[in-house]
Amino acid sequence: MEKDEKILKIHQVVEIVGISRSSVYNMVQRNDFPKPLKLGSRSSGWLKSEVDAWIESRASLRFTGGAA
Repeated sequence: MEKDEKILKIHQVVEIVGISRSSVYNMVQRNDFPKPLKLGSRSSGWLKSEVDAWIESRASLRFTGGAA
């Protein structure tokens, strides 16, 4: 992990990705979205680099004709 890596909370992920909180968790369950890191007993977050990579992979589907 990079020294300057940021951890995003669910509300930040929802804002960046533009899908609902429940959709994020459903996609995690289906292995279609990065899994969150456990930060504490009641807290988790996503690595920004993994969320960014997921967005890039979705964007590249436009050019390859792949399904969402």
